[in-house]
Amino acid sequence: MVKLIHTLADHGDDVNCCAFSFSLLATCSLDKTIRLYSLHDFTELPHSPLKFHTYAVHCCCFSPSGHILASCSTDGTTVLWNTENGQMLAVMEQPSGSPVRVCQFSPDSRCLTSGAADGTVVLWNAQSYKLYRCGSVKDGSLVACAFSPNGSFFVTGSSCGDLTVWDDKMRCLHSEKAHDLGITCCDFSSQPVSDGEQGLQFFRLASCGQDCQVKIWIVSFTHILGFELKYKSTLSGHCAPVLACAFSHDGQMLVSGSVDKSVIVYDTNTENILHTLTQHTRYVTTCAFAPNTLLLATGSMDKTVNIWQFDLETLCQARSTEDQLKQFTEDWSEEDVSTWLCAQDLKDLVGIFKMNNIDGKELLNLTKESLADDLKIESLGLRSKVLRKIEELRTKVKSLSSGIPDEFVCPITRELMKDPVIASDGYSYEKEAIENWISKKKRTSPMTNLVLPSAVLTPNRTLKMAINRWLETHQK
Repeated sequence: MVKLIHTLADHGDDVNCCAFSFSLLATCSLDKTIRLYSLHDFTELPHSPLKFHTYAVHCCCFSPSGHILASCSTDGTTVLWNTENGQMLAVMEQPSGSPVRVCQFSPDSRCLTSGAADGTVVLWNAQSYKLYRCGSVKDGSLVACAFSPNGSFFVTGSSCGDLTVWDDKMRCLHSEKAHDLGITCCDFSSQPVSDGEQGLQFFRLASCGQDCQVKIWIVSFTHILGFELKYKSTLSGHCAPVLACAFSHDGQMLVSGSVDKSVIVYDTNTENILHTLTQHTRYVTTCAFAPNTLLLATGSMDKTVNIWQFDLETLCQARSTEDQLKQFTEDWSEEDVSTWLCAQDLKDLVGIFKMNNIDGKELLNLTKESLADDLKIESLGLRSKVLRKIEELRTKVKSLSSGIPDEFVCPITRELMKDPVIASDGYSYEKEAIENWISKKKRTSPMTNLVLPSAVLTPNRTLKMAINRWLETHQK
């Protein structure tokens, strides 16, 4: 399940781009501003919005460390910002003065690319802020750019539909027509598809365009064997031009946003649709996964940015083996734990958990004694709540790996239902869980986030009989 947990509505015009670091979310807009938010509670930082650009800001991106933010604009500049205090570090002017449509840091933070409406692409030294190399495509505006995960080459996409590949010396390695009506976005998966002989690595590249398609490509490159770009597949789902695409940090999911106002999340292994999100009221222009993959941001011409949270089920659906499923929570980083705490309304504990370096493995091993003695959480009620949430987390992982049919599991508790009822949204829930949900929250559906037409709950006797039959055949 994917849950809408926050909507940001601070921009005064279309949202053009959003980007995550490990602790911040950046958004930019036609309103000429860039805004920065904390991932802990989605409050805007004191030095936000960032103002300098005199025209629309088209793109923003963080350096891999998250300490620097780049933004580019119709005013022909690419600006570097200190994310800690909002101060400008440099203003880099496109040599031609053409509107800059896209910018991207290299994986090692040493370089920054900027692509412009006149087809020029500049490779900047991100330390000295000096122009390193410059090139251009034959036709169209440059509107998309992505570095390979190893930083040895990058790809640009043009409004004429061409994908062009450049090496780190700005030599053109390859160019071909990818989308007939123009490319809008492209992104590399950070995870190699496989390792071949002679040091050959294969990477998955996604591109999308005005032809309403999302395409997957397999890319390989070595200095000895050269470059190869192979078309793999086309993902279906959108019925209008696709304006944005992005891989999750672990490469297991791909998200796309479209003129049809929808956001589609795909499993990259099966290429099946995991979720279709339809909250935006106008074109979806941008989408981005947080580095920990638990959060997704989508921006739109409706001037809003929606923040979505994935539950364990969705994340594990995109994992290929049961072993990965069982290990998932143990693999959480400290940032993953912080995000989880915020989602459980425990954001006040983020500092304490970070101070004690609590990662996923440590989280699952916490006890009432360690919460009191080691983490010094004095409130008995707070300790009880933390333990309860951890136990729910353990239960989710256990139920997902136990083979229980998903239709037998309550969407709220993620446990096998004993007394299933049908709510007015058409979904079945454990009776006590949905009653508590309705009494404590505004009458919204846990599955759709829409207002429930009625609070009436109808016993689902057919489902209860099916669960009982399943229990009879699976009980030891």
